[in-house]
Amino acid sequence: MKKMKVAVIGCGSIARRRHLPEYNAEENVEIVAVCDVVKERAEDMVNLYGGTAYTDYLTLLEDDEIDAVSVCLPNALHAPVSIAALKAGKHVLCEKPMATSIEEAKAMNEAAEINGKKLMIAHNQRFVASHVKAKELIEGGEIGKVYSFRTTFGHPGPERWSIDGADSWFFDKERAFIGAMGDLGVHKSDLMRYLLGEIVEVGAFVETKAKDNTDVDDNAVCILKTKTGVIGTLAASWSYVSGGDNSTVIYGENAVLRLEDDPEHSLVVQYKNGDVVKYELQKIQTNEAGGQQTTHVVENFVDCIANDTVPAVSGEEGMKSLQVILAALEANETKRVVEVEGERAVI
Repeated sequence: MKKMKVAVIGCGSIARRRHLPEYNAEENVEIVAVCDVVKERAEDMVNLYGGTAYTDYLTLLEDDEIDAVSVCLPNALHAPVSIAALKAGKHVLCEKPMATSIEEAKAMNEAAEINGKKLMIAHNQRFVASHVKAKELIEGGEIGKVYSFRTTFGHPGPERWSIDGADSWFFDKERAFIGAMGDLGVHKSDLMRYLLGEIVEVGAFVETKAKDNTDVDDNAVCILKTKTGVIGTLAASWSYVSGGDNSTVIYGENAVLRLEDDPEHSLVVQYKNGDVVKYELQKIQTNEAGGQQTTHVVENFVDCIANDTVPAVSGEEGMKSLQVILAALEANETKRVVEVEGERAVI
């Protein structure tokens, strides 16, 4: 079988810790190019994985041998670079949030359709073992009618793991657009859509309290309502100074599901009759010691190209998850509940 030739644009922490090692683990994939505006970073990755180092992504995209690219850049560059890559005939795996507006997201999806290429967004929460099992239990009727939920994603902040530390683009609004809501919140909006269906109304409080010298959000709490009437909260924060919280709790008619809420068991099911079932599943991915290191994102991206199937998290799905976050920002600004309707958020 001919090896798929891939390139990674952006050699920061997400490329180094996720994309490049996961591509390298794929038997039928060859890393042929990497790109970063900091030449030394690209050269460092070439020394580890091979290929050619670039400092200009447009020059990289001229290589007709490249089949697919990962876009691992600041948020504001996701759309323009992804669109350029799709137009150049490459399949694209783009980091989240996929864009900074619904208009950009739509343009990305249109570029993928017009050029006949795959566009996948790197939402890894759908592939976490506890989340997959929870979806199975919910859809199988195990917990009965779902009433409510709470989902949280917080950690001390990107300065702990970003390659640029406290000087990271994450804190620059021009390049990042949004902070914790784009870094963490959009993962959880995607997860809740995956587990419980479309979100139709959003209320939110979004603040900048924990970080100095930035005007991007670092702490947010949102109230979400699904199309089926399930209500719950979503928290995204860079203010969890003692460590991370990546948990979700779903409250149902017959049981409560606790996902990533127990240090030993990825999923705990507490039944109304008093029974408790504890699942020992593959741990959620984390940068900490002992955490699972494979997100399964690259694996699914490679598979959808090889088998010509719809990406597990398509551009359309990425756009819908982004839309929830944009609605939350609007809700905070207007101090009103925002209805998520069609492809845009309206009050």
